[in-house]
Amino acid sequence: MNDCLFCNIVKGAIPCEKIYEDERVFGFLYIHPINRGHTLLIPKKHAESIYNMPRKDFQELMGAVHVLAPHIKKAMKADGINIGMNNDRAAGQLVFHAHIHIIPRFADDGHRHWHGTPYKEGEIKSVGETVRKTLKEN
Repeated sequence: MNDCLFCNIVKGAIPCEKIYEDERVFGFLYIHPINRGHTLLIPKKHAESIYNMPRKDFQELMGAVHVLAPHIKKAMKADGINIGMNNDRAAGQLVFHAHIHIIPRFADDGHRHWHGTPYKEGEIKSVGETVRKTLKEN
């Protein structure tokens, strides 16, 4: 896709600080990091999100996450790592090329995690049934 920011980064048309590349995956430092070392990993083949990404491409992407996460943690001397993927605008996706965030975390970095919202009485069972029903439809 000619107008895709991340496709253009992979092609070299837009500069980045590349830290990883293999046949199917490309990784670079995020320009608006939560913490130093915040890395984006993307499939080289364009897919807007997890929903339309072939399983093999997703597996390759997660394999690269598995390789890189401990190295980023060590290099940044981080206390932990968050790994996340935003899919759709409502979930915070800003660039519509599938990507995984690897975010070094520090005990004193001041960033908060999202809060939990407990289920109401009996609601967890209903939600479970709804998800299982959807799984059976496919």
